[in-house]
Amino acid sequence: MPHRSGRSAGRDGFPRMLREEWARFRSGRGRVLAVAASVLVTVSIGLLVAGGARTTCVTGTGEGPCPAPLVGPDGTAVKDKYFFVHQPLKGNGSITARVSDMTGQIRLPDVVPGVRNVQEGVVPWAKAGLLLRPSLKQGTPYAAVMLTGGHGVRMQHDYVHDVAGGPHNGPQWLRLTRSGDTVTGQESDDGKAWTEVDTVRLAGLPETVEIGLFVTSPGVLWDMAKAFAQATATFDQIELQGADGSWRRDDVGVSMESDGRTPHHPGGVVESGGKLVVTGGGDIGPATVEGGLRADLLLIGGAVGLIPIFVAAATFLTTRNRPEPTGPSPTEHPRVPAGSGPSERPREPAGSGPVEHPRVPAGSGPIERLREPAGSGPTPVSRPARLLAARAVVVGVVGFAAGLVAAGVVIIAGLAMLRAHENPIQPITVGTELRMIVGHAALTAAAAVLALGLAALVRRTVVAVGLAIVLVVVPYLLATAGLAPWLLTITPAAGFAITQSIPTFAHVDVDPSLLGGYYPLPPWAGLTVTCGYAAVALGVAIAVHRRQVPFDGELPHSR
Repeated sequence: MPHRSGRSAGRDGFPRMLREEWARFRSGRGRVLAVAASVLVTVSIGLLVAGGARTTCVTGTGEGPCPAPLVGPDGTAVKDKYFFVHQPLKGNGSITARVSDMTGQIRLPDVVPGVRNVQEGVVPWAKAGLLLRPSLKQGTPYAAVMLTGGHGVRMQHDYVHDVAGGPHNGPQWLRLTRSGDTVTGQESDDGKAWTEVDTVRLAGLPETVEIGLFVTSPGVLWDMAKAFAQATATFDQIELQGADGSWRRDDVGVSMESDGRTPHHPGGVVESGGKLVVTGGGDIGPATVEGGLRADLLLIGGAVGLIPIFVAAATFLTTRNRPEPTGPSPTEHPRVPAGSGPSERPREPAGSGPVEHPRVPAGSGPIERLREPAGSGPTPVSRPARLLAARAVVVGVVGFAAGLVAAGVVIIAGLAMLRAHENPIQPITVGTELRMIVGHAALTAAAAVLALGLAALVRRTVVAVGLAIVLVVVPYLLATAGLAPWLLTITPAAGFAITQSIPTFAHVDVDPSLLGGYYPLPPWAGLTVTCGYAAVALGVAIAVHRRQVPFDGELPHSR
């Protein structure tokens, strides 16, 4: 027989093994149905969410569809509501002021039904400070340095950017300086020694901008909802350079009661003895909840849809190879018809004893013993490991394809349904949609490989599927309910972060649940955690099986 090197056989052998395992996967009706069920579950739950979503708002003209979300300079949905005491600034200049006191009111759950329970206090992200922006139009660029209720001094600009300054330890001096398109924020404990917090560039600032004092306060969180909160700050020792007009007062973004004329929770200012006491409510920042429905809610059924994938991957491991015979066994001689040639085996008369067979040179006739050249294929030790690797590739590709179809259908069709029902939707770019679709596919592939690796280690299909559910599905469901969201940082369920449609902003308090839009890890970091678990499970399984030599060349398994 022609000799083939071990390296060449290895190159040809693994692709052939992949083709055989792919054919074997397709031949199992149960596995194919499980993959189809995964797609069906994910799509059905997502479309039920989209079809049942109805959002309405009450305005001065009555109840009706909610307006489109306000967007900032980068297209993110934002909130832009505050009370502003300001003056026009032409050219370069600055404003300096001390925040000598900060108090507020927050509404807590009612003790007596129907009686509002409003108490003194400030929420952690209540803000009082200095603000510069080109106009009062909502959603326009801005820069601000501020004192917060619980996060010290901060410098923020354009809604999504936040830089921490020093901690708050009493009255705080703040300064905001404009030089061309550059704005610098500074802080001081005594008004003499100043520390820069940050410098930002607001491209395209007009020559005349608005500069002044502002106060705002987001609502207090109640079970994934926000209740009324206001903040009041006292400003004194106010100094302006470049501005020399009178103070203007604007309650920017204030909403109206149902009559269309009465402001709802209005702000205000009181001027006395060189001091300005300013009260305001709202927020300047990303609208993670108020900005509309999020696209990632359409994939909320993806966790349940992984369960059939776990079943398909785990049962695939128990599939036994039954290769069709392609020739004589290397340990047997072929039968040769009697009288067919010189190599005929002589008949042994009964009781005549053993008869010596004629020797036939190798390759000289049909009874040659077939020998596999050294290194021509996988050895008994390497075959189980190679077989496991081939099956991991197959289930990974199948999982990726299933996840791609499910996410593509539910996101595209679901967003169309939400828009058809006039629901406000969080702005989403094409790039984010593609990341969610491809990311969900990658998550499904990694989860399938994880289930296969677990099945190879525990050698029990039911146990492997149960472990995969505990590691991936259960933490996701707990985090969805707001229980133990930290599990999404240390378990394979971290990979669901790849499906988030808006980022988690550190300077916005949200309910710590997936329904509230809270993901503890960035998208690709979360997916990396899941892939790491899958790689470790598969790697350990391969290492274990590499040392085992089953009699039939198959992976040891048990149902």
